[in-house]
Amino acid sequence: MSQPNILLIMTDQQRWDALGCVTDWMQTPNMDRIASEGVRFSQCITNSPVCVPTRRTMASGLYPHNTGVWFNQNTTLDPDAPNWMRAIRDAGYRTSLFGKTHLNSGHKGDLRNVEHVLRAQGIDDINETVGPRACARTLSNMTEEWDRRGQWEAYRVDYAERFSNMAYVVRPSTLPIDLYYDTWVGQKSSDYLEAYDRNQPWLCWVSFGGPHEPWDTPAPFSTAYDPSSMPEPLGFEDGGTGPRGGLHDLLGNWSNLTDEEIAAMRANYAGNVTLIDEQIGRLFEVIEKRGEWDNTVVVLVSDHGEMNGDYGLIYKEVFLNSAARVPMLWRGPGIEGDRVCDSPVEWFDVGPTLAEYAGAELDFRQFAKPLQPCLSDTNARVRDEALCEYRYEMMVTDEKWKMAVNQQGEPYLLFDLENDPCESRNLAGQGDYRYVETELKLRMFDRVLQAQ
Repeated sequence: MSQPNILLIMTDQQRWDALGCVTDWMQTPNMDRIASEGVRFSQCITNSPVCVPTRRTMASGLYPHNTGVWFNQNTTLDPDAPNWMRAIRDAGYRTSLFGKTHLNSGHKGDLRNVEHVLRAQGIDDINETVGPRACARTLSNMTEEWDRRGQWEAYRVDYAERFSNMAYVVRPSTLPIDLYYDTWVGQKSSDYLEAYDRNQPWLCWVSFGGPHEPWDTPAPFSTAYDPSSMPEPLGFEDGGTGPRGGLHDLLGNWSNLTDEEIAAMRANYAGNVTLIDEQIGRLFEVIEKRGEWDNTVVVLVSDHGEMNGDYGLIYKEVFLNSAARVPMLWRGPGIEGDRVCDSPVEWFDVGPTLAEYAGAELDFRQFAKPLQPCLSDTNARVRDEALCEYRYEMMVTDEKWKMAVNQQGEPYLLFDLENDPCESRNLAGQGDYRYVETELKLRMFDRVLQAQ
């Protein structure tokens, strides 16, 4: 078999359950197609429940405790350091990027000023954007088109008003749908693949800015879901009697959210996912028209989730499933379809898995693992547990237990996932579970020691 083409689809802030193949009220036929033709990983955990730290882990194969990037901060991935993107390019691929990377700072308000850095990191053809928040102040090909068409100033005014008044306001974007960031990224990547005429396999990384807040999905997707039909938010009973941690600092921050506001956010968020799904479908049509579908590896993954009112919270930054558990779907040549793997995996495992499909060797220090064993046999395991880190705190989880420790290494969250999959009752500090905490701490610290 010749080297397969590779389509890496990345969303921003998509919950693990925001898929039609997981949640029956979601409409994602094209994402579901990936699952039906391949493998869905039901227990994929992000390496950090916030953008910059986890995107650094994806690019480098290193954990936050290795990179020192524990927060959303200005940072640049070392262009001289080896990575899987450059390894795939060196294996003979033409690599391209459309959308958000959040890998490199220093662009001084114009992303095009750091394109040379992305090229050094392994990307040949670049059309980079930023996330919805930074679009109000950062130049790119996309915002230049907004400005040329007289749309950027209205976007800025709308954005400023949202965050000066009520950050979680739900109303359609001021942008026409063809300029909305997810539509724009989808169209540019589709145009690129349609015109691709090089005699070499391609890796196309399509990185959508949504369904990241604000809740500004444009019509008609803004009304695709009825808020009254949205599921109730998850609740939390803090039975833990032990130390406090990051989650406790956030609980109550959004206690003024009403049931109606949460339902409106959930419906708008679902509409954004469906909008992205439609763009993915157009990409699939282009690949099929090119006659390359049977020889294309497709992976869909997201950097972290969105609380969307669960436990009275919005955004991310916590180790609960709504923020830390993400979708991961694979299909491609040699992958049998309609299967689910329940083994714990981590989102940065995407990199070495793609490298293996490309025939690229990763001969440098990194801790992500190729998932080919699980893609061949969904009962196989490449990990016994998944590790997640944020703000000097850590979380470890397997199919039965989840535990998080605070900055002092003290357990402050413990969930029995078999009997409490919705993470509604915190068992941390209860005497009957001390042995569980001890075992999980040993496993967590062993993982950290191995990843040094």
